[in-house]
Amino acid sequence: MNKKQIEKQESIEALKSYLQKGMTLQAIIRQVSNSGMSRNISFKLINSRNEIIDLSYQIAKALEYPFNDKYHAVKVKGCGMDMAFHVTYNISHMLFNDGYQIKSNIL
Repeated sequence: MNKKQIEKQESIEALKSYLQKGMTLQAIIRQVSNSGMSRNISFKLINSRNEIIDLSYQIAKALEYPFNDKYHAVKVKGCGMDMAFHVTYNISHMLFNDGYQIKSNIL
């Protein structure tokens, strides 16, 4: 395995340890490009002890999306739909083989 594959697998394992079916990821749209064709979105999880856990980096690496250090966010290309839902659906599908097991909420 190369470095990228190892990083992806480690990120998936980290996400599995944090996310369970029925949880909600909080999405914060940090920046939208001038053209509206891409956005930088941070993803946070509030656990049972009311701690805020930033999962943006792990999500970017698991889905092989670019990670934007300036905004500490996942860079998502596309428009015309809820891109936070799109990312959350893909993570849920990757972890649970069902895109609807994790919900998203835009803050």
